[in-house]
Amino acid sequence: MKPDLLKAQNPNLSVIIPCLNEEDTLEVCLDKLKTVAKNEDFSVEVIVADNGSKDSSVQIAKRAGARVVNVETKGYGAALIGGISEAKAPFILMADADDSYDFLETPKFFQKLQEGYDLVQGCRLPKGGGKIEKNAMPWSHRYIGNPFFTSLVRSWFKSPVNDVYCGMRAFTKEFYIGLKMKCTGMEFATEMIIKAAHSNSKTVQVPITLYKDGRIQHPPHLRTIRDGWKTLCFFLICAPSKLFLVPGSIMMTLGLLISCVGYTDFSLNHITFGGHTMLGASLLIMSGFQAVLMSFLCNNLSLKLGLTASHEENLFQHLISKNGLKMSLIFFVLGISLWTNVFLEWKQLYFGALDYASTLKIVIPGATLISLSFETIIFILFNSWIKIEIHQ
Repeated sequence: MKPDLLKAQNPNLSVIIPCLNEEDTLEVCLDKLKTVAKNEDFSVEVIVADNGSKDSSVQIAKRAGARVVNVETKGYGAALIGGISEAKAPFILMADADDSYDFLETPKFFQKLQEGYDLVQGCRLPKGGGKIEKNAMPWSHRYIGNPFFTSLVRSWFKSPVNDVYCGMRAFTKEFYIGLKMKCTGMEFATEMIIKAAHSNSKTVQVPITLYKDGRIQHPPHLRTIRDGWKTLCFFLICAPSKLFLVPGSIMMTLGLLISCVGYTDFSLNHITFGGHTMLGASLLIMSGFQAVLMSFLCNNLSLKLGLTASHEENLFQHLISKNGLKMSLIFFVLGISLWTNVFLEWKQLYFGALDYASTLKIVIPGATLISLSFETIIFILFNSWIKIEIHQ
């Protein structure tokens, strides 16, 4: 086969392959793409986005006729972003170089793009009609990680996909440009799905088969715990604000009510609520307040990530945004005043033993107010940085 099969001057489809030391399997993948280019009625260009390979991957790619794009920024997402930026075709397909995805399935993706879909997501899981060959996917990914994150993306973001982590997918370049992708790591895959759902893009799944990773000389680049944790953090940042706002508001309300009950020494069937009850209530108030602030940060982070075009602030968010410093100062002064009152009482006793039943009822609200003051300051500083980033 001619090597220029992978270098069409006016390609219909650009195939992007992220690459980091893939000499074991890269040639097999490129040979399959040559078969596709020879047998199908659409033209192809193949871009190998090399992320700093130390083996013969670059030489293999060039020998096969693929175009090599060197991407200095490290990361799966960075390699793809760098490769896609060089694509000439209106349609793009991305897939890994480890021979776990069969590039002979490329035509089914191209067909869906021609039908007018913005994103064509591969699905390896049986739930979406896919197939996983023996030992092709670790059990923790197949039965825990992937189903968990897929359920989140379906419930939180209303995405139709059944395999959020599938790395073989196709999309139009116009759609991709509109996403303004940010993530340079493994979160790139989930960022695309979430943004596609937010933008109401036309998304369709195609079932594919996942084969055992063909690499011999090094293990998979994916790290289950590390990348799973990073993905979860990204999901929480992108999550609907009600995920934090509603529970946080409930916790604060309960905390205030329970604190009032404890302050009055209310008794019920020989059960007395006092200072220790107020201590537990204080934890609810502080944690709830932090969750509410987190919901506001998520709103602004969603703007920065391009997940939403704009959002309206609720009354509490508007109050903190405009008067946060004043609120923080009021919290701090009230808290210190309560502590000062107890300190003076302690001084009158020549720093002897205090009546904890009564003083706790003052010390705990004071500590809570001071904590809320610092939480508010930290929120204001971080939120100000996000807003600066948004408007750059």
